[in-house]
Amino acid sequence: MSFSFFKRPKTPQELAKAIKDSLMCLDSKTVLEVKSLEKALEEVEKNFGAMKVILLGDGEVEPNTDQILQLTIEICKEDVIGLFFHKLSILGWEARKDLVQCWSILLKQKVGSTHCCVQFLENHSDLLDFLVSCYDNKEISLNCGNMLRECIKYPTLAKYILESPSFELFFKYVELANFDVASDAFSTFKDLLTKHPDAVAEFLKSHYDEFFEHYEKLLTSTNYVTRRQSLKLLSEFLLEPPSSQTMKRYIAEVQHFKVMMTLLTDSSKNIQMSAFHIFKIFVANPHKPREIKVILAKNHERLLELLNNLSAGKGGDDDQFDEEKEMIIKEIERVAQLSNLDS
Repeated sequence: MSFSFFKRPKTPQELAKAIKDSLMCLDSKTVLEVKSLEKALEEVEKNFGAMKVILLGDGEVEPNTDQILQLTIEICKEDVIGLFFHKLSILGWEARKDLVQCWSILLKQKVGSTHCCVQFLENHSDLLDFLVSCYDNKEISLNCGNMLRECIKYPTLAKYILESPSFELFFKYVELANFDVASDAFSTFKDLLTKHPDAVAEFLKSHYDEFFEHYEKLLTSTNYVTRRQSLKLLSEFLLEPPSSQTMKRYIAEVQHFKVMMTLLTDSSKNIQMSAFHIFKIFVANPHKPREIKVILAKNHERLLELLNNLSAGKGGDDDQFDEEKEMIIKEIERVAQLSNLDS
């Protein structure tokens, strides 16, 4: 008579160790041998499946919070997070999907007031730079983008990426030829510039020149999607109260004003409207520099023609827009009249 027994599920400690060992087996030698690689990947998938059950439950049994926390602690203790990132490109589709799903849950786990995985990444910040650089690998770029956005929810991690040299890579990634990758990179870029307004304000204050030098290239890009998205994003982070000093500096600079004037003439009505909402701040500024007043006066006829032909479009607030437009038109006329008197 034969008996079959179910294997005892691994404890969190055992599972963390098993995950580490199976990922470490994906070395250069194993990857070159097809059968060895298949076997190693099967082991990783099995362990990731077990991790997913602990973190998410199996549909019948709810996840146990103590086990979730214990697994998270062990994953940090065993230095598994670095392996998650560095072995991602070798993993199969299912294992990547499971890892992305588990990642947000792991990040949320706290011992007292400390998020274990967040603290681990604070102490191993090069892993965040590695995640950013994964946009260069289209096979895993969307997985890494998803994991990056989960990291960016935490202020210390977002601040690190903003201050890191790797942040500049986003200006390249958002214009990649692959639309899906470029769109995902822009979503991450947007989160970095909007999730934590205080950190963004501090970053813009200390990196103003280099940031806006790069950003102007997005606003003047030949790619319609890049122009539209970057223009809309500019108004989002620039108008946040913590960034008021940056906004005052921005609207006092002639170069930025010229870019907005150019965008007002864009063939796309959507871009014209988005440009108007920033252009109006330049014009309404009671402390406009003389150079901006001169440009307004010299171009007032063309500007008034453009503004008179501009409408809120479908879904827009016509009354508010018309009110703002009228105010801006009057200000341009006033500046032009004063200029004539001066001359």
